[in-house]
Formats: sequence, C-alpha cells, structure tokens
Amino acid sequence: MTSKINLLIGAAALAALAAPAPTLAQDNQGKLQIKLLGTAVLPDGKISKVRNNAAGVPAGTQSFASDNVVPTLAVEYFFSPNFSVETICCLTAHHINGAGALAGTNLVRTVKILPATVTLKAHMPLGPIKPYVGAGPTYFIFISEKSGTTTTALGLPKNKIDDKVGFALQAGVDVPLGANGFGLSLDAKRYFVRPVAHWSTAGGAELLATRHKLDPWVLSAGVSYRF
Repeated sequence: MTSKINLLIGAAALAALAAPAPTLAQDNQGKLQIKLLGTAVLPDGKISKVRNNAAGVPAGTQSFASDNVVPTLAVEYFFSPNFSVETICCLTAHHINGAGALAGTNLVRTVKILPATVTLKAHMPLGPIKPYVGAGPTYFIFISEKSGTTTTALGLPKNKIDDKVGFALQAGVDVPLGANGFGLSLDAKRYFVRPVAHWSTAGGAELLATRHKLDPWVLSAGVSYRF
C-alpha cells in the first residue's frame, strides 16, 4: 500500500513539473509594460526645521501641502519573469498653506513637481494575480514656484524650492485581463523627500527658509498593456 501511495505521489509530482505554469504565459507576452494611471498625490508638507527666520515668523509656525489628482504614465521593463525596473512620468501642482501660528495663511501659491523616480520591483505571482514590491531613488524637480498671497503681502514675493534627492517604497498588484497583454494595475508609493523652501524680497534678500517633510503618499489605479 505504501509503495502504491509513493508511486502516485511521484507521478503527480512529475505531472506538475511537466505542466506549463499559468504565470509563464503572461510573462512570455513581452519585456515591456506600459501603464496609464490616475494618481492621487497626498503630501504632508510640515515644517521640520526653520533654517532662516529673519522675517520673524512666530513660534509654532507650521504648514501643510495640498493634495492633487493627476494622470501618470509608467514604463516597466522585465529583465526576468519576477524582476523589473520601472519609471514614471507625471507633473503635479500644489500649494502650501500655513498652520499652527500661521493658520489661514498662504505661503506658496503654486508649485509644480516633477518626481523623477526609478524603482526595482520584485513580482510574486499568485495564479493570475501578480503582487509586487519595489524601492528606488527619486529626484524631485520643483518648477514655477510662486510665493503665496500672505508671504507676498509681507514683502517676500520670491519663492524658490530646492530640487531634492529622496527615496521611494512601492507595493501593488497587476491583474491580467486574458492573454492579450491588457490588465489592471493598483499601485501605492511612499516617498521620503525633505526639500528646503526659500522666500526672498524683490531685491533677492532671503528672509525666510524652511525645511519641509514633504513625504507624499502616491496612490494609483489604471490599465496596463504588456508586449
């Protein structure tokens, strides 16, 4: 009896090895994957350090950055079935308001951010569902900064936010829709970026500089195509 059971187990194991893995069919569709996503950018924006307070802002001054929803394009290259590298392209606009002692004020009227990001991703197929985790560097490029209505009224019409290197963690899931390369994608990233913002007079004299815990959550959902 025992020998028959062992024989059956051995036969089942050989059959499993001989059968094509269902995840390989999707992996064989191609090395490239394009994703078109809707993305919610949810930054923090707290002041972590006051670098220059010649303007004399009161103790207890704080700030927060506004949220935004933008379209995002992601391009991913698979260099093996379970590992890939991904980069994203998006431009998001925000404003920064005062909190604490400066509640109700506007510090930065608008700033556009280009978050140049590359992540290395590890995929863990679970049947047709493919969860993944990733991590990598980011470089936040700040564009078209405009001083807020409050800081402008206080004689600080110029605003500049330093470009900053940071780090991103990532997790998500891809769900293929049949065998034609199309799929659905859900993605979450947490960025860790601490830029410095500067406010200056019309003549260029800096009177206020603050370091900010930007650290946004970036949540995306959309469609993908692998080829």
